[in-house]
Amino acid sequence: MKEEKNTEVINSESTVKYYTLEEIKRHSSSKDVWLIIHEKVYDITSFLEEHPGGEEVLMEQAAADATENFEDVGHSTDAREMLKQYFIGELHPDDRKKDSSKDVLITTSSSQSSMWTNWLIPAVAAVVMGLMYHYYTLDSKSS
Repeated sequence: MKEEKNTEVINSESTVKYYTLEEIKRHSSSKDVWLIIHEKVYDITSFLEEHPGGEEVLMEQAAADATENFEDVGHSTDAREMLKQYFIGELHPDDRKKDSSKDVLITTSSSQSSMWTNWLIPAVAAVVMGLMYHYYTLDSKSS
């Protein structure tokens, strides 16, 4: 079996336990659920039934990085405070995403062609909707 990378770092204030992605992935059942949010690991098993959004929402993110979904929902300050009680450690530094791996978007179209599509598509859609409305009103008058 592969050696675990669970390490503890001791500083003057506290002890931080690190978990690898491999270990976190073993905690994805409804009886044992861990999440990663902002590179911190949380054991939310006891919170499943209390979650306002339902247990299913949390189970979809079980044993994975739920940071994006957590932020997209717009959790309150109270929810963020509540999260602290489920903190069990941090994601191992070897498993963290590197800052240099941020998505880079490359566009190959010129700004002039995108300007055409910015007004042409809505204009065509409006004409089609107008024709559909006209046809619908003619059809309902003849019935």
